[in-house]
Amino acid sequence: MYTICHYNGYRAFIYQVMDLQLSLFPDDPNDNSTRKQTKAKLGRYQRIQRELATTKRDPYQVQVDINPVSQPLQTYNFIDLFSGVGGITQGFWQAGFNPVASVEINPIASATHQRNFPNCHHFCGDVNDFNPHQWLSKIGSPSVHLVVGGPPCQGFSVAGKRDPNDPRNHLFQEFIRIVAEVRPWYVVMENVPGILTLKKGTIKQAIFAAFEAIGYTNISVAILESAAYGVPQIRPRAIFIANRFGMKNPYPYPQLVPEEYQTIESAISDLPAYQPIPSINHEWTRHSPEYMERISKVPQEVLCIKPMLMLLSDSIPENLV
Repeated sequence: MYTICHYNGYRAFIYQVMDLQLSLFPDDPNDNSTRKQTKAKLGRYQRIQRELATTKRDPYQVQVDINPVSQPLQTYNFIDLFSGVGGITQGFWQAGFNPVASVEINPIASATHQRNFPNCHHFCGDVNDFNPHQWLSKIGSPSVHLVVGGPPCQGFSVAGKRDPNDPRNHLFQEFIRIVAEVRPWYVVMENVPGILTLKKGTIKQAIFAAFEAIGYTNISVAILESAAYGVPQIRPRAIFIANRFGMKNPYPYPQLVPEEYQTIESAISDLPAYQPIPSINHEWTRHSPEYMERISKVPQEVLCIKPMLMLLSDSIPENLV
């Protein structure tokens, strides 16, 4: 599939960049510095994660065992808002849910989503212009049991400027609008953990209040660490779940402890050598020997991260960062 091919190409690009960085170090058989595994840095959101699971835990949250994974007893339909290339769509599809519609403004991401989910009625455009009933009427107005999505998070993320007045911060209100119009059974909204502390927690309170105002009084939030579920990346996410039936909101137990987290090497070490693709900016700079010598003296943890970000910054669509 196109998404998988694109993902493999992207992984190959990352692998080549990493390989290039490691090649700058002396080939000393007694030097184990480049082979030392870096310990996962988990401290940034651990306190908040722990509080949400204990002292600040809402009464509607319940942890469930997902082993073995069971398929739904009937077909449940969902809409994916701010779908990007379809990461959340893919996850729910693998769990047995049926994507009936999706919304994404980026045309390249939309093309990927449509290629991989041809039976999903995809809307490529501004979410402000999305009329769910009108759009669904074109495919027979199917029932929608679930609305999922991840509103853009640039204003919330610690990787950005954390600007509370960033207009993109309020796109979750469009998420709320569509939920209010569609009235699904359940809602799942994903965002960066920084959304929970922005403006001293008032953004989180506003999200809770917005869901409650449209009838989703049972709303929960928890921080889930992607690496705890097999993703080879430390990537915590705030997961909001709400329903309008007064039921509990299920969250999966972690599948791995930190010592068992998968390394990025385990995911990409089998990739073939990368070939430059100038048309999509997948290429690297050929530095002078003098510059390479200077780079070789930079500490490894800096060397492996900053140049990679510089190389990737122009090639990744902003809404996918």
